[in-house]
Amino acid sequence: MKLRILAVLLAGAAALGAQSRPKILGISHIAVLVSDVDKSRAFYKDFLGYAEPFDLKNPDGSLNLTFIKINEDQFIELFTGLKPNQDRLHQVAFIVDDAEALRAYLEAHGVKVPAKVPKGRIGNSNFSIKDPDGHTVEFVQYEPDGWTRREKGKFLPDTGISQRLKHVGFLVGDLAAAKKFYGDLLGFSETWRGSRDNKTLNWVSMKVPDGDDYVEFMLYSELPAPDARGTANHMSLEVTDIEKAREKLEARPYRKSYTRPLEVRTGINRKRQLNFYDPDGTRAELMEGVTVDGKPATNSTAPPPSRK
Repeated sequence: MKLRILAVLLAGAAALGAQSRPKILGISHIAVLVSDVDKSRAFYKDFLGYAEPFDLKNPDGSLNLTFIKINEDQFIELFTGLKPNQDRLHQVAFIVDDAEALRAYLEAHGVKVPAKVPKGRIGNSNFSIKDPDGHTVEFVQYEPDGWTRREKGKFLPDTGISQRLKHVGFLVGDLAAAKKFYGDLLGFSETWRGSRDNKTLNWVSMKVPDGDDYVEFMLYSELPAPDARGTANHMSLEVTDIEKAREKLEARPYRKSYTRPLEVRTGINRKRQLNFYDPDGTRAELMEGVTVDGKPATNSTAPPPSRK
């Protein structure tokens, strides 16, 4: 009898362990599709000041994707082959401490996952799933022998306009479904919600469970055309002084070929920000980490938009 009770307890503990969510530490990267990789390289390297540590080729030797390094853990991935009328957002990825344990956790909760976690071409363990809006969400465990750690301390010039990818934003049509997925399943927590007109909710920020990075739900009533989503699907780079950052951008030779204005504005969240766009129209923003007066922004009580 004692052995049977012990077996039951051990089985229960094993099941609980399998369903316990491993840590999700922060944003690994945002991946975007580009039509002319050389133009995109110039934007992210010459204008934003980042370096390119490695890339991956297709079987025929042509470029598949390249990596733009923000800091030791965060990247912008540029995938070639953007087609007309195609969404430029390719995927959003998060850093985890145990990719296989997270795969098992998601499988136990009914999520479609691969049978095992493979190692990617740059040596890190990773796998992908789809969120309720169809966005590809990747989870990455940085391996000691992967290329990410191989290049530790390298490809980090002092010209980088920011040293942190603070959040990524993407379109969300069903707020309840997104909150169930990112909140209930993955453990993200809501930190702020905002509205342009106090009548309809426009943004909801959800922080990763084991870090300070976050995702920003860009709520909509009518989904924009695939090639018109570059403003909503975006990346946000944190800076301490946005005016100094703007001055750096203005002084760079690339500025002569960038025809849009560089305007500092205060957002609804009362943080100063500056929006700019890569050659394919994908928005990047510089944003200060604190509000203009240090006080938290007010949360909106407006309802989410009704989908058309």
